[in-house]
Amino acid sequence: MSDGKDKNDSIWEIGVFDSHCHPTDIMASVKDIARMKARVLTIMATRSQDQDMVEKTARLCPVGSPSELSDIQSTRVVPAFGWHPWFSHQMYDDRSTQDQPEPVEHYKSVLVPSPQDKMFLEALPAPVSLREFLQRTEARLKEFPYALVGEVGLDRSFRLPEVPSAMTGDTTQKTGGSEEEYTPGSREGRPLSPYRVNLDHQKTILKAQFDLAAKMHRPVSVHSVQAHGLVFELMQSLWKGHEKPSKRERKQQTAAAASTTRDDEETGNAITHPSLPYPPRICMHSYSGPPDALKQFLNRAVPADVYFSFSSVINFSNVSSTKVAKVIEEVPDDRILVESDLHCAGERMDALLGEIVEKICEIKGWSLEDGARRLKQNWIKFIFG
Repeated sequence: MSDGKDKNDSIWEIGVFDSHCHPTDIMASVKDIARMKARVLTIMATRSQDQDMVEKTARLCPVGSPSELSDIQSTRVVPAFGWHPWFSHQMYDDRSTQDQPEPVEHYKSVLVPSPQDKMFLEALPAPVSLREFLQRTEARLKEFPYALVGEVGLDRSFRLPEVPSAMTGDTTQKTGGSEEEYTPGSREGRPLSPYRVNLDHQKTILKAQFDLAAKMHRPVSVHSVQAHGLVFELMQSLWKGHEKPSKRERKQQTAAAASTTRDDEETGNAITHPSLPYPPRICMHSYSGPPDALKQFLNRAVPADVYFSFSSVINFSNVSSTKVAKVIEEVPDDRILVESDLHCAGERMDALLGEIVEKICEIKGWSLEDGARRLKQNWIKFIFG
């Protein structure tokens, strides 16, 4: 006889934690967050139009401390502030100069092929200062002590959407079929242009944000499309000289540290921890790389903790599900996260989260309850360290 409970009700009682989503892309959906079954949403900012929105949403339902996570009765929010590679062309690097580039010339220099279409160029927004963005983001990270840096990354395949004035026929900006209006600045269902953001510029914007995350000792959520090797190379350049020691080196360091601690205790000197030039924890969101590529991120010498999150929307949306299952099998049990990567809060987001939890549990051979507990602990470790 049924007790009226769905088979996966237990995962919601344990807690489901969305490690990457975008409900502020449809701001009208934010009101539905409080009625969701998910325990916490980790909400990403991506561009100029949504930084304030993510901040506002986080103020409405903040996570005060890790100890709250077992008691909260409604869905809470952890914010992430960052600049996505799809919009990296909209930023200019002025950290070593006070000069502001002329917009058309800026876009000609960072887009490939270099646009010659005057109508297209003049329809693009005025580029913004990287220096000022970093200053504002640092202030937000200070206000929200558990906030991440994200969504950031590299993307080889993305092409800019056509601007409405460059389209034939109906020039009204589309919303991709949604009944709700998208926050300005997204693709909005428009066809794509031939223009991409050159990778050198993408790397400049990404490294600046990695540096900020390192300074603030915050985790990072990383977007990578056809660029896993390049992302790893950039990470590797940050932690060069800080790789984890071998077993023999660890024994030597432990002995030296014990001696230093005794000396400090005797002299009364305070022990300080030096800042590190790389983010402490990194999540490769909706990870799409092959199984073999995991090895570089999980190498024992890597000093940062690298996690991998998966979504039904991205990872199980095509015939590559067999490859994804193999990747999930290879990811260590304590480095896997779930996400919806959805642009709209509410029942659909909950459904996608439940679906990906079930898929991962099936692939890993976990019971739903055991899997939910593991995934919960992984998210807590990723966010809070």
